[in-house]
Amino acid sequence: MPTPDPHLDQLLRTAIQQTRLLQLRYRNKDRIVEPHDYGEHNGVIKLLTYQVAGSSSGPLPNWRWMETNLISDAELLDQTFPGGRPTASGKHHKWDKLLLRVKPTGKNKK
Repeated sequence: MPTPDPHLDQLLRTAIQQTRLLQLRYRNKDRIVEPHDYGEHNGVIKLLTYQVAGSSSGPLPNWRWMETNLISDAELLDQTFPGGRPTASGKHHKWDKLLLRVKPTGKNKK
């Protein structure tokens, strides 16, 4: 399994566990995201985020895949988010190996 940068790995895990927004650069564009799923997909460590602000090629807020090796200048923000969001399809992405997933929001628990 590929190994993410240890500092970034810890930062992503903390953000997901504490449901805190992340400010980061991805492909040299500044973004603010809710980190939702973190894992390996097709041999690449990725983060599934819900982007709420920053540079974007499409409408925001929206779901975004991010390869962790293309993330830089990541920092935790004090602002939190409610937790897991329902997806349009109602299904989660299939990971080769899921490292961590944000907890669902209280009202969405089944």
